Amino acid sequence: MNIARHEVHLNLNVRGLPVSATLGINEESNRLIAEGKTVYKLGLGQSPFPVPQSVVRELQNNAHQKDYLPVRGLPALCEAIAGYYRRTQNLAMTRGDVLIGPGSKELMFILQLVYYGDLVIPTPSWVSYAPQAHIIGRHVHWLRTEEENNWLLSAEELDNFCSRDPDKPRIVILNYPNNPTGCSYTEQQLEALATVARKYRIILLSDEIYGELNFTGKHRSIARFYPEGTIIASGLSKWAGAGGWRLGSFAFPSELRWLSDAMAVVASETFTATSAPIQYAAVKAFQGGEEIERYLFNCRRILRELTAWICTTLKGAGVFVAKPDGAFYLLPDFEPLRENLHRRGISNSAVLCEQLLQETGVAILPGSSFGRPAGELTARIACVDFDGAKALAAAEQISADRELGETFLSNYCEKVTTAITIICEWLTVSR
Repeated sequence: MNIARHEVHLNLNVRGLPVSATLGINEESNRLIAEGKTVYKLGLGQSPFPVPQSVVRELQNNAHQKDYLPVRGLPALCEAIAGYYRRTQNLAMTRGDVLIGPGSKELMFILQLVYYGDLVIPTPSWVSYAPQAHIIGRHVHWLRTEEENNWLLSAEELDNFCSRDPDKPRIVILNYPNNPTGCSYTEQQLEALATVARKYRIILLSDEIYGELNFTGKHRSIARFYPEGTIIASGLSKWAGAGGWRLGSFAFPSELRWLSDAMAVVASETFTATSAPIQYAAVKAFQGGEEIERYLFNCRRILRELTAWICTTLKGAGVFVAKPDGAFYLLPDFEPLRENLHRRGISNSAVLCEQLLQETGVAILPGSSFGRPAGELTARIACVDFDGAKALAAAEQISADRELGETFLSNYCEKVTTAITIICEWLTVSR
């Protein structure tokens, strides 16, 4: 049989979908590096920091664990995660409310597979939410946000959208600190959004994978205000630097146990169980403790000062950019420089990023990859191209009540600061 003749039978929801934008830019960057070119990798959002040593030791100590674990997850890990939410968010979680998967990305896919509602996403948003919905065949609705409001979803916008069909089942995704902007919600904003969610009985997927990287260390979950309808997504990839370990978690309210049970059934027929050694190691991460807190404190202070420096530098070049509240992203808007960029043939974000990469070696992603209009001049910067282990060791030597300072950033985040300087110089040439 000629297999090529059967290409027409490829699922229509999959046909034509490109590889994930973040993975694509990473592969392109690596290809250019292999060709001997200098590339500043500000595209893929991978934590620059190492996994905390205490968690690594737990993985080493449990390398012998080889048995299939329960589909829902290692009971000790589920209890540690439930305890984490009781401790940090004052939520009445039990281990039975937790579901473990090989990355929160996989769990998000299964959620959309088992629940029949439409997907509602504020724009800009992470690159994989909408493609997952398209693969499954769900309708995707984008909600407008305003640059002046730091690209955050307003309760009014959500209410206006839901009021058009108040009884329709929906999953609304919130992600904060946000990828791609780094911005987060105040408690007042979360309360207002929770009121709307309750009014329309929305299932709220709160993607809090960057929660522990809130620069204040005081991340607040919207589940505090809408506990009965909020699923909290988290994992090890961002705040614990363990992206390649592939461990994610969903925490459900008891009111949505029927939904977590349905997801567990699908998990039993797909990934079966998440890697046993990694689940045992993750118990240590979610239990916290002095070493984990010290690790997080220094990660936050490095990222806080680095993103603040980037904001100041880009604004000095005439770029609009909202100051992040957490994570390691920024979403600069080059619109104030459109006329100058247009003279170089740059009229949208994709061309801007492609030309920047080819002419300077700086790799960033276009805003269009995150649901922004194609003609816009927004782009995401992931300020992660530095040796996080060296930066953490150096930060440990600086008193907690002192700023790290520009010299520290130049010495330990050099590729990032150099890349931002190059962008600003490139913008100057475009005039």
